[in-house]
Order: sequence, then C-alpha cells, then structure tokens
Amino acid sequence: METLVQVAQLLLALSILVGIHEGGHMVAAKMFGMKVEKFFIGFPPTLFSFKKGETEYGLGAIPLGGFVKISGMIDESMDKEQMAQPPQPWEFRSKPAWQRLIVMLGGIIVNVVAGVIAMIILAYNVGDEYIPSTYVKENGVQAFKYGEQFGFQNGDKILNINGEDYERFSDVTDPAIFLDSDAYYTVERNGQQVKITVPDGALDLMSKEKTFKQEFLYPRAKFQVAYPEDPEYLATSNAKKVGIFDGDIITKVGDTPAGYTDQFKSILGAYAGGIASVEVLRGNETLTFEVPVNKDTTIGFLMASQIPVERNEYSFGEATAKGTADAFNLVIVNARAMGKMFSGDLSARSLSGPIGIVNLFPKAWDWNQFWYTTAFISMILAFMNLLPIPALDGGHVMFLLYEMISGKAPSDKFLENAQKVGMIILLALMVFVFGNDILKLFGI
Repeated sequence: METLVQVAQLLLALSILVGIHEGGHMVAAKMFGMKVEKFFIGFPPTLFSFKKGETEYGLGAIPLGGFVKISGMIDESMDKEQMAQPPQPWEFRSKPAWQRLIVMLGGIIVNVVAGVIAMIILAYNVGDEYIPSTYVKENGVQAFKYGEQFGFQNGDKILNINGEDYERFSDVTDPAIFLDSDAYYTVERNGQQVKITVPDGALDLMSKEKTFKQEFLYPRAKFQVAYPEDPEYLATSNAKKVGIFDGDIITKVGDTPAGYTDQFKSILGAYAGGIASVEVLRGNETLTFEVPVNKDTTIGFLMASQIPVERNEYSFGEATAKGTADAFNLVIVNARAMGKMFSGDLSARSLSGPIGIVNLFPKAWDWNQFWYTTAFISMILAFMNLLPIPALDGGHVMFLLYEMISGKAPSDKFLENAQKVGMIILLALMVFVFGNDILKLFGI
C-alpha cells in the first residue's frame, strides 16, 4: 500500500510538471502565431483526446512524459511529409530564430517558475524546522553504520564542517559537502579535536544507499521517562512499580553515566535478568532506585526524546528570497554532481529513473512533502532539458543559437539526423536508468 501511495504521488507530480512544461511550449508557440497540432500528457497509445480549435488535446497511456506537436518543427514525430512541403507562415520553421528560441525555452522557463513558486509558498506557509547546531556541539552525535565507516564515534561533538561553522544539524548531511574535494568534519572527542575526512566514494554511497541519512549520524538524544496510557503496560512496568515517575530524567545506571538513549540501552544490557541501580533527577532532587531488569533488557517505560527543534517563520519577502535560493541550490548541487560524474569522481550508478524517483516521495501522503518533491523534480527537469542533447529542448536551443550567431540555419537533413542521434542517446539513457533502478532494488 505504501508503494502505491508513492507511485500515485509520482504520477500526479509528473502529470502536473509535464502539463505545465508542454503548456509553456504551446502558449509561446500560439503567442507567435504558430499552429499547435497536438498537446499530450503521456505517450501513445492514446487513452482519450478531444479537439478544440486547431489543437488536439489528449492523454497517453504511458505516463512518463508528454509532447506538443508544432507544425513545421523537426521533432520526435519525424514528420518528413510535412517538412517536404513549402514552408507556411504558421509553421515553426517560418518564424524568426528569436521567436523559435523563446518557444523552445518556454517549457524550461515554466518549470523553473513553477519550482521557485512552490518553494516560496512552502517557505511562507510552512516555514522550516531544524535541530540547532548548538545542541550537537554540546551533546554530540550517535554514529550508526555509515557514520562509523566515516570514522565517527558516539559522543563526537561536530564543531565545524570544512573549517566553517554551521547552523543546523541537517547541514551535516548536506549533499554539497560530499561534492567538495578533501571535505572534512572537525569534532571534539574526549576533550581533543579530531579531523574526520570524508572518504572517497562517499557521494556514491549516499546516492546508492537510500537509508544513508538514517544510518549515518543523528544528534545524541537526551530523554525523559514517559509512560503510555495502557493499563496492561503499566501493570507490568518495573520502573513504575519502584516509583520512577513520568518526566524523571535518568542520569546513571550503577556508576556509569546514562543520560543519552544510546548509553542507557547499552548499559542496561549488562543487567538483563538482574537488578540495576538507576539514578534519576526529579526537579532538583537526585533519587536512586533498585529496578529489576527484564531479560529483554527493558524496565518498562518509553524514552521521550529531548532533542530541541527550532522553527523559523518567514515574511513573504523573506520566503521569496529563501524559496528562490533553495530552488536554485537544488540545480547547482545536481549540476556539480553531473560534473563529478563526467570527471569520473562519481559513478553513473548514482543516476535514478522513475523507480528510484518514487522513493523521493513519502510513504504516507503528505501535501507539504509532495509539493517540495514536485518542486525539486521541476527544477531538475528544467536543468536536464537544457542539456545540449538533440531531441531535448537544449539541443534545439543549441542549434538556434548557432543560427542566430552565424546567420545560417543548419539544414533540415542535418537536424533530422541530429534528432535521430538524440533519440538514440535518450533511449539508451532510459534503458540504463531503468536497469540501474532494478539492480538497486535487488541490492546490486
């Protein structure tokens, strides 16, 4: 069921983004008097369509894209019969190069605008929540599987990243860090400063392992005792029986500090089936209780995390600045990652197709997260479409810029062949990313 929810979100997001992208091309084309023959969301076979004016609008059965067919344009339709006829005034090829350039950029521009607007609205309506770095610097982190591989230990206090201060714990796992050469963290460990260098292949690991963030680092959690409103649970709670109250703060087990969740769980394991001397802080009073420990190393209470979460709310002006910066930062990070890929510093295995993108969406429907992910995809679609690959908008833009600078348009034959090459490249890329997604599903 969770996967179905994720797939539904992806299909809705793609339908919205493809619709506005192709709509950007269509509106620009009609604005300059070009004839738009078709506007489709999804690829053939056609599920349904209708005609309004000169344009056929429809929905295709394959929801992984869409297209708009503009008369007199060499595109994936490869309509050679039309191109063999004398140019007509309503055709794409008859218009000035600057108008054709605007038409080709129309979809990209709309995707950028949509992504930026979505990020601005989220910043204004939702604001953001974060764990302040001051808590991490005071209490340290808990290192999980990948954190230990990097060289972190429980209790390490992250002082700075690449020699610079940071504001939020989320900055610790910012992908931009893993894109930097010789990136490192400075931590305080047992009163000494230690430099932890980001290992080679960290970006590949982060891209490949979808649980990377959950199994990397998390702020070390202080906790309070909490009890559920469950009579059966309370009746069997050893902690409740000996007089430990809701809201008490555990400080020690025996003579060993146990103020953090990882400490407490680890220490209590040594007392399984026995009695543990548990010291708690209740207000300004320190109390000690002798508590029987169950064989499963529990004593019958819940640990209520005391990690502080701060919240920022933004005025519309502040939200505009933050939303715009956040949207373009997504593009910058992905452009840098692509540069790393071409230089060989990042494996092409990090690329994801539709199956991988599904995992960007939450397993339970959350509109705020949906719109954030949709904005992210919109910005990436704009960036990818601007790449100078024939058959993409960027390929058309490249040839139009050549025409505007040189004053000579490439021949129709050249453009047709370039379109074919571009389609082969895109098909090969699609096969690769689908195969990549499938291999990742099997942990390969």
